[in-house]
Amino acid sequence: MKHLILATLFSIISTVMIAQVSLYDFKVKDIDGNDFDLSSLKGKKVLVVNVASKCGLTPQYDKLQDLYEKYKDKNFVVIGFPANNFNGQEPGTNEEIKTFCTLKYNVSFPMMSKIDVVGDKKAPLYRWLTEKSQNGKMDAEVQWNFQKFMIDENGQLVDFAAPREDPFCDKIINWIEK
Repeated sequence: MKHLILATLFSIISTVMIAQVSLYDFKVKDIDGNDFDLSSLKGKKVLVVNVASKCGLTPQYDKLQDLYEKYKDKNFVVIGFPANNFNGQEPGTNEEIKTFCTLKYNVSFPMMSKIDVVGDKKAPLYRWLTEKSQNGKMDAEVQWNFQKFMIDENGQLVDFAAPREDPFCDKIINWIEK
């Protein structure tokens, strides 16, 4: 009985300790190579999206920009992370990606430097987003470009929307508006 109680207590403490890690514990590079401290987003709902310029889902940039415009004054932000992990669909440099996003889709939400979102070189932020052992919530391996991770105002992972789910799907809108 004593061992069962200790094991249960250890499990609870481990879960609490994992949950203490948040989005705000990460620093990344923006698309221009500058440091971007994600703690600057405290108090906002954040939609983290791995993006690509040469994907069948690339037109989602339009809807992500519309979503950002609609809710940016309501403590909401979209953050794009270019990644070339799926069939070489983001081959460009950060400068080329920035130019493409700005000219083709008028993207004004924050864009970060290109990273890996799967595999051995997966960025620490994406380890946290995709591994329950890191985020304390769920496993959610990135399936393809444009997977959307929902982070609450306290920097905690809430849920994710699959790549093909529209940025204006009920799951995302209901989360933003609640």
